[in-house]
Amino acid sequence: MVDLKIKTKACIELIDTTEKVNHALAEIGAESGLCNLFVTHTTAAVIVSENWDPDVTIDMLAQLERVVPRENSYRHGEGNSQAHILSVMLSTSINIPVRGGKLALGKWQGVMLAEFDGPRERNVIVSVAALSAGKPKKTVTR
Repeated sequence: MVDLKIKTKACIELIDTTEKVNHALAEIGAESGLCNLFVTHTTAAVIVSENWDPDVTIDMLAQLERVVPRENSYRHGEGNSQAHILSVMLSTSINIPVRGGKLALGKWQGVMLAEFDGPRERNVIVSVAALSAGKPKKTVTR
């Protein structure tokens, strides 16, 4: 298990953490299995999204802010209800297969930390289940 510390710079942003996660997998020694990413905060999330065109993340964040506006007569006294709601909507945990010691992502996919109440230092726990030391015997595509 590896704890990733990620410093965010804005109130709301998506940060590509794919390389950091792959580095953590190498540190763990994971060749294959299932990687779980868990953000230990109630105002952040982890997602898989396109990581090639930055306009995708800009569009996504703009749409999320329209769906859950920052100001909306929320009762929570800290003023960050939007962040809590978005964190629950996107989720604080995801599972991604590991193949060849790296996340088995599609060509345009990346792992993103979704910050909704920054800037802050965030913690993402990287763990792997069903770890094997060698190469998988067979990959089945259906």
